[in-house]
Amino acid sequence: MIPPAWVMRRPHWPLIALIVMLAAQVPFYTTVGLSGPPHSPLLTVPMAAAACALQLRHSLYGARGERPAGWPWTLTALVLLANVPLPWLEQDWEALGILVIASAALLRGWAAWTLAAVQLAISEAVGLIGVIETQHGSATFTVVIGIYNVLIPVLYAGAIVGGTRLVQLVNELYATRTELAANAVGQERARLSRDLHDLLGQSLSAISLKGDLALRLLAKDPEAARAEVESLTEVARDALHDTRAITRDEHAVSLRTEIDGAATLLGAAGVQTRLDVADLPSLSLPVQSALAWAVREGTTNLLRHSQAQSCVISLSRRDGTVRLEIVNDGVRTVAGHGSGLSGVAERARAVAGSSTATVRDGRFRLRIEVPEEAL
Repeated sequence: MIPPAWVMRRPHWPLIALIVMLAAQVPFYTTVGLSGPPHSPLLTVPMAAAACALQLRHSLYGARGERPAGWPWTLTALVLLANVPLPWLEQDWEALGILVIASAALLRGWAAWTLAAVQLAISEAVGLIGVIETQHGSATFTVVIGIYNVLIPVLYAGAIVGGTRLVQLVNELYATRTELAANAVGQERARLSRDLHDLLGQSLSAISLKGDLALRLLAKDPEAARAEVESLTEVARDALHDTRAITRDEHAVSLRTEIDGAATLLGAAGVQTRLDVADLPSLSLPVQSALAWAVREGTTNLLRHSQAQSCVISLSRRDGTVRLEIVNDGVRTVAGHGSGLSGVAERARAVAGSSTATVRDGRFRLRIEVPEEAL
């Protein structure tokens, strides 16, 4: 069951209510004289309120996983408020010792636990003295009261400590949810940026290439120029459709389609392309997607950053690993990895694979290796 939103945002209020109600019962007992003569509330109410404030300070800091500044002094003050009035307020003031036990348990450490044990012994002693003074309790009744005076303070103090820990956990949960939401937004932005870069990079390169070709053909072969313009329009329409699909995270790429499209686009650009993918293996969708995006980005990278005359796209399988290589010439300088190649590497890592891009002797080699059984 999901807690109400106000509990998630303000989990400390139920804890505050619990502590205030536990502290408020003490001056009520002394005023009505539950176990002894009644006393004026003019003194007991301020003392109980001060003890309640100290407990709230300890608990609210504990809910943040911290100790309050000057906690030895505030704990000492709470001990004095709970025990100094006992000689004249007797059993009616005994319940305030619960706050001492709870604070000691929250502050932890051997000294704090020793204090909690001492306070529990004081509560036991006060309760037994009250029974003996009445002089009408049987031995069984005395034993029952003795057990009662141990269990009740422990249970009430446990409720305060448990409530404090619960507030701390709720705060951590709320912070974690906020962080996860922020991470999800960041990851979605990165996905959109990466996919749009990879998609529009090739599409815009194709549009630019076909537009230049149409201009060159316009004077000498209008029909061929018209065909290129129609093809350009189709590429733009497909890019628009794919862009809309990417924003909904519904865009799927096919490895075979990307390889054939890369060969067609490179051929139109005058790049002699050789495909070594005759034995295209049957791969899972995540692997196909990672390799298909790599083909698209490799093609875009070739058109934008080289004067390639030839390109080889090969796909092979060995020892449970699928390797894709795109090799082209015409590279004269070593360029740093841009966002496109970074996106290829991210997709490869997402399916437990790897990606490398190297330049040697004027040839650029993009290699992606992924396990066949990647999910």
